[in-house]
Amino acid sequence: MFSFFSRKPVTKTLEWMGVDMHSHLVPGIDDGSPDAATSAGYIKSLHELGLEKFICTPHVFMEIYPNSPDSINPALQALRNELKQRKIQVEVSAAAEYMLDPDFDALMKEGNLLCLSGNLVLVEMSYQVETRNIEKYIFDLNIKGYQPVLAHPERYIYYHKNYQQYQKLHERGCLFQLNILSLSGYYGKAVRQIAVNLLNDGLIDLCGTDLHHQRHLNALSAFVQSGSAAKALNNYPLKNKDLLL
Repeated sequence: MFSFFSRKPVTKTLEWMGVDMHSHLVPGIDDGSPDAATSAGYIKSLHELGLEKFICTPHVFMEIYPNSPDSINPALQALRNELKQRKIQVEVSAAAEYMLDPDFDALMKEGNLLCLSGNLVLVEMSYQVETRNIEKYIFDLNIKGYQPVLAHPERYIYYHKNYQQYQKLHERGCLFQLNILSLSGYYGKAVRQIAVNLLNDGLIDLCGTDLHHQRHLNALSAFVQSGSAAKALNNYPLKNKDLLL
């Protein structure tokens, strides 16, 4: 069991995390940053907090954000150009955050999913209702050689009273990614408590900022610079560096 009280010296950076593997900083293609200049500003601030690599994950949700490599790659290049112009030297790439819904079936069948690294695929569900046949999606992804990573499991409130489902999904081969801001109480007390429980039970594998906008950045900066983020996570065996650097 993970102890929520860090035994390491408290730091006020994100150097222990190293890689942000969930953000919406590819400009202008989802509900995240609207343009390359804004994205570059966010990345500069996050880099100053200690992050050295960014894997941006725009939504792929066909009803609202029908993204594909054809929309993601040009926007990523515009961001890289902006960073180069500003002489911000950080590694930035892009994958995707896939909504698990019937439209995802076709994408999975094509087998050309945008991965975080290697075979790691970031997926999400609706906040209102569990994806039908979620366990089959996990099984099918594993069969096709992908390793699913479920984004922000602590925010799916339908699991809060069905906690054993977390354990079941994790045992079935789904990694879990925590939003750092969940531990600050940004999404509410209930989400924070589930985040703590998942950490204490060793069910969290990765963490990310899930940064969309300035409010997220402000809250994250305050949480990190207070030392609270490191106190909560610096002692936890996160796999960000092992799997993504």
